[in-house]
Amino acid sequence: MIMKAAVLFSGGKDSTMAAYKAMEDGWTVEYLLSMHSENPYSYMFHVPNIHLTGLLSEAMGVPLIQAKTPGEKEEELDDLRNALTDLKNRGVEAVFTGAIHSEYQKSRIDGLCKEVGLESLAPLWHLDPLDYMQEVVDLGFEVIITSVAAEGLDESWLGRTLDEDLLEELKGLHEKYGLHMAFEGGEAETLVLDGPIFKKRLNILDSEKIWEVDSGHLLIKEAELTDKDDFN
Repeated sequence: MIMKAAVLFSGGKDSTMAAYKAMEDGWTVEYLLSMHSENPYSYMFHVPNIHLTGLLSEAMGVPLIQAKTPGEKEEELDDLRNALTDLKNRGVEAVFTGAIHSEYQKSRIDGLCKEVGLESLAPLWHLDPLDYMQEVVDLGFEVIITSVAAEGLDESWLGRTLDEDLLEELKGLHEKYGLHMAFEGGEAETLVLDGPIFKKRLNILDSEKIWEVDSGHLLIKEAELTDKDDFN
């Protein structure tokens, strides 16, 4: 029996790992769902570089459904409910999310899924942050930092790749400042360029670091997909 799923997808490490876990568990990921918030401070949705999800869905070979929301607190849930209802009407049975520790996000998504008759699955929920980040690296996902907003994370972190060296630095920052190792408190956002579920790799052609006092983000202006064999 085919088990049809969708993934609430931002292009970051957590939603990409949720897609990986869904496939690993035997689900057929029929769609990726990206919510485009007009509010950069949305309580529910990842905002940095959400415009790249179209390329990433193509890289993964999974169709993308995009929905817009003004991003106002609580009201944005109505827009998500409509998108989930659309998925249900398309034959989707479950929605996977990349929630790790955010009770605010998970509880609302669980409630909406129950309303429209979908199973809500969060395969990363309450994983040990360091073990989880190590798994991302070990699986071969290529992840870069695209925004930072926490003590100890300065402009030099923008564009950095998640690797063993970066994990060691995160351990130190966790001990010194209490930084969440997996950035679940909004300390940083990420973008996945490649990985085991990607048929092509996202190649960044033009980007700009935007810094404001004590936080900032990497704006990716131009990107393309390349065959993995073409990238050195």
